[in-house]
Order: sequence, then structure tokens, then C-alpha cells
Amino acid sequence: MSNEPQTLIEAIRYFSDEDNCLHFMVALRWPDGVLCPTCGSKDVSFVSTRRIWKCKNRHDRQQFSMKIGTVFEDSPISLTKWLPAMWLLVSCKNGASSYEIARGIGVTQKTAWFMLHRIRLAMQAGSFEKMSGQIEADETLIGGKARFMHKERKERTLKKGRGSAGKAIVMGLLERHASEKGSEKIIDSLDYDPKKDDKKASRVKVGVNKKTERKVIQGEIRSHVEPGSEVFTDALASYQGLAPEYAHESIDHAETYVNGKVHTNGIENFWSLLKRSIKGTYVSVEPFHLFRYLDEQSFRFNERKGSDFERFCLALKAIVGKRLMYTQLTGDPASLATT
Repeated sequence: MSNEPQTLIEAIRYFSDEDNCLHFMVALRWPDGVLCPTCGSKDVSFVSTRRIWKCKNRHDRQQFSMKIGTVFEDSPISLTKWLPAMWLLVSCKNGASSYEIARGIGVTQKTAWFMLHRIRLAMQAGSFEKMSGQIEADETLIGGKARFMHKERKERTLKKGRGSAGKAIVMGLLERHASEKGSEKIIDSLDYDPKKDDKKASRVKVGVNKKTERKVIQGEIRSHVEPGSEVFTDALASYQGLAPEYAHESIDHAETYVNGKVHTNGIENFWSLLKRSIKGTYVSVEPFHLFRYLDEQSFRFNERKGSDFERFCLALKAIVGKRLMYTQLTGDPASLATT
């Protein structure tokens, strides 16, 4: 592509045209030609009046659009709104709220909220190779502070235990100076600078944990970190016992925060970014949706070395084969009964 947008204003102008959106998506999803998502045939014809394709083989769902088989499937919202919304979410460091997106593209807040969750699904990294080298491990708590709670809720919360009661536990692993050679950043339609591929940046993997017990914490480390790696943690007792498999060193924050290479400042920097987006942009996040916001912030952090356009294309390439229904988000029995 010779005229791909590089800034938000260029993206809004470029994707305001339905044909530009379609051509862009076709080049990204089917670089070798349009394929029928049902049978995989290339023998398809384009119906220009409806901007859909029709497979010449006889089978169910002969007609298909660009949205089929993606997070956009069955959405009445046009690509002229979907693509700018995705651009905003992957490029804004602190995220973009559903109210902001609703005002910006002209949809309801409820629609924007659903759109953003579908985009977050596309930003989900999935599994990748185990981390190795120097690894920082840490955990944090996500939830409202007691001093901001209503009196009755504060009393209920404090009865359950100390300040961690009622909060979600999030564990994170950060691989220092992780090589990007395993990343799926290479996009066929782009001309990348080879020197950029040699750059190394820390990468994170985060998830919601139910407990901070030794079995849970160390199980996460063993699942995602290669044996023999250096693991740096704080002085939490749950990390004790890693030494036989890992070169484990800990730092006691009651005494100091850095002792040479032993520190957890990298992952704590990520916690700062995460909490800034949750508290400042989203304000309130339900615990059962928290993992989606973790996926969003992890994606932006891990791909921060790329441009907005590169992150946008990377997220778009991941929309295929994923589907998120509104009933999955809300768990509304009445909605489930009508679908």
C-alpha cells in the first residue's frame, strides 16, 4: 500500500470511504485473492452493489461479506466506524472509553461498549513461546479503595479481611529485552526497516489469579518461563522454592527497590500504565471483564515499538476466527433465550 494512513486524522479521512475500507481489509485478509470462508474456493464473484462475494460452488452460505468469520460478523455497524474505533483503541496509551468512542463515531454508548470488547478480543495475544533470560514476576490488586466506598459496602468489605478483600489479583511476568523475532509483526503489505526488527523491548504476560498461594504463583511461572531463567521477584513468601529450577533472586522493598539487576521496576511500570487506564479512562471495570482490559493494555505495551499503523494492522490481522456475542458479555438469561 502506498498511501496507508499514519496518523489519526489520515485514518479518519481514508476510512471514511466504504470502498477504501473494503480494499484495505481484502488486502490484509486475502493477500493472494478472496477465498470462500466456507469451502476455501477462489472461484468467487463480487457483487458490487452490495459489496459482498458469491461462491460459485453449491453449498450453504454461498454469499459472504468481509465481516464473516471475524469479530465484526453480524454487526450492522459499517467498516467506516469499526476501523477508526479500532485505530483509537490500539493507539491511545490510556485506552478509549465507550462514551468517547460513542461521541466520536456517532453510535450509542451501549453499542460502543460492545464494539470495544470485540476489538479487545482481537488484541488478545494468545499463547506464545515461553519467556527466557531475565524475568520479573510480580502481582498487584485491582479494585476500589475502601476510603472511596459507600459506608455499607466498606463495612461489608472490611469484614472479609484486610485491604485486599474484594479486589482482583493480577499476576504479571515481564521478559526484559525480549527479542521480537518471534513476533507476528511482519505484515506483507508493509515495507519494514530491517534495522527495526533488531530492536528489543520488554514484553509482558498478565492474567487474573484467584489466589496468591505458592502453588498458584509458582505454577504460573513454571507454565510460562523456561527453566534455568533468572527470575526476579519481591520478598513475597509465595516465590520461595523456585531456586532448584530457576536462578531466583528477590528484593525486599522494605529495605530497597534496586540491588544491581535485582528489581521489579519493569513490571511495576506496567502496573502503573494499567491502573492509569482503568482508573483514569474506564473508571470502573467489572472483575469478570478484567481479563479483556489486561489483553488490551498488554497488546499496546508489547507492540509499543511499532507505529500506530503497524499496531492497527497487527490487530486487524487477528480478527479472523474470533467471535464474541453480546450474551457472552452480559450473561443475560433473557437475551440467551431469544438468540
